[in-house]
Amino acid sequence: MRSREQYAPGAASGAEVRKEGEKWTLVLVRDLRHPPAKVWKALTEPEHLREWAPFDSDRNLGTVGTAKLSTVGAPKPLVSETRVKRADAPKVLEYSWGEQDIRWELEPQGGGTRLTLWHNIERGFIAWGAAGWHICFDVLDRFLAGESIGRIVGGEAMKFDGWQRLTSEYAKQFGVETPGWPSSAPKR
Repeated sequence: MRSREQYAPGAASGAEVRKEGEKWTLVLVRDLRHPPAKVWKALTEPEHLREWAPFDSDRNLGTVGTAKLSTVGAPKPLVSETRVKRADAPKVLEYSWGEQDIRWELEPQGGGTRLTLWHNIERGFIAWGAAGWHICFDVLDRFLAGESIGRIVGGEAMKFDGWQRLTSEYAKQFGVETPGWPSSAPKR
């Protein structure tokens, strides 16, 4: 079992960017060794989201309707009202997070799930978004395997070994500049 202190993100992989005019969408794919029903619970149930996601929800996201998402690790509290637009368990989940659209697709694959995330993000932050979701997916996979290391998001994610490398790798893959580092992020 790997501990939080031993965690380091792997190489940038499974991501692409789709551009429609000025709208940039990050598409991140991860094959998980867990069945869709188990992954669905992790994407929708508040107690599961608290283990890996960059936000908390005030209710289960598995049904259409409004919810409040509270960003974790933000410099100041950031709560946004969201509308779950589609919740077809355990296949498709769509909602907004702030001004950004989020879409999850779960495809059965052997005994596991191919999880695909679509997240529209401003061009200047898309490499950070990819790195952040990459780390969230790593933590999610460990949580689903019963090896929780606790969520790693926001400024805390930026302190992990490999964050800058991962962000730079995604920026290169996407053909964008590596974002400037906030003063709170350590230089390594």
